[in-house]
Amino acid sequence: MKITQLYVDRDVLDLPAAKAICTRLDIPFQIVHDPKEVYDPVARSESPVDTGKATLWLTRNKGKFVRPCPGTEQYTCCDYTILHIGTFCTMDCSYCILQSYFHPPVLQYFVNHADMEQSLDEVFARRQLMRIGTGEFTDSLIWETLYPYAASLIRKFAGQSSTVLELKTKTVNIDHLLGMAHNRKTILSWSLNTETIIKTDERHTAGLNARFKAAAKSVAAGYPVAFHFDPMVIYQGCENDYRDVITRLFTIIPPDRIVWISLGTFRFKADLKPVIEKRFDASTIVYGEFIKGLDGKMRYFKPLRISFYRMIIAHIRSIAPDVMVYFCMEDDEVWYQSFGFTPKEKGGLPFMLDSSAERHCGLTNQELTV
Repeated sequence: MKITQLYVDRDVLDLPAAKAICTRLDIPFQIVHDPKEVYDPVARSESPVDTGKATLWLTRNKGKFVRPCPGTEQYTCCDYTILHIGTFCTMDCSYCILQSYFHPPVLQYFVNHADMEQSLDEVFARRQLMRIGTGEFTDSLIWETLYPYAASLIRKFAGQSSTVLELKTKTVNIDHLLGMAHNRKTILSWSLNTETIIKTDERHTAGLNARFKAAAKSVAAGYPVAFHFDPMVIYQGCENDYRDVITRLFTIIPPDRIVWISLGTFRFKADLKPVIEKRFDASTIVYGEFIKGLDGKMRYFKPLRISFYRMIIAHIRSIAPDVMVYFCMEDDEVWYQSFGFTPKEKGGLPFMLDSSAERHCGLTNQELTV
């Protein structure tokens, strides 16, 4: 992290995480009484996204730490649950929705960890099978060089049997986690893409080989792992490039150690296009064959998506026929035309993913009813 401006809410100054981060950064900080003191300078800057990536606000999560993934009604959702640890990211991916989702985008790290742990205790007490991840509004592991809290979460999840934690990242910040007694209740997962897209559209992320090596270390340490091909970008020669990544993946990682693989093609809201064009002059990802989807996002023309998905799925199945593969936010027609079935025929997508988590992570569903 290259933080040049540090803000700290006045009511979190004495919390352990705030103290530790201020000490580690060792730069002057401004005590915040009103959020406008943080947002206004970022919004007025020449490039709010770039300024926001260098601006850190240590604050309190005043909402729910545990919340359902927003999803959309028009597409099949996996019923994921979010553990809301912070917002925005220091890496710089062209397609990242967070560039236009937050107004303005600012790095926030929630330091009221006692409240987070209480929320998790309430979840665990229900003994309900759940899949929880921290990577919805930020990368799960970018904060580790600043405040290594993932280990605390891994220890906490290791002490129960009904819920699994997924830490999704494009970093390789995992070495300090390898010797932990994780009890298979944490999945370490990586977003993957082709070398072409990583080079042009995923600035400041770990290289593909580095991600594979980190995943291999995780498997050797007994962790379940997962991978997310999302967003996949359709460009000339992409078919061979994605097949190559998939082949390399299964050469390095045994298929039976993979909990799931998600697939999703590039989609974006219209207001993201000018941001990408301005900030990524080498990127061409917004110039494909797009049409507005049911959720208002621009998506590749459906027949084009289906043809592409069929190729990807066929290649995965030729190497790893039993690995759990699913779509992130696609409709029944795309599922049927690509997989030959719809999630409903298999009990629903949440059931499919829960079942895979049960097998790989040793989860038990002992939900308590009141």
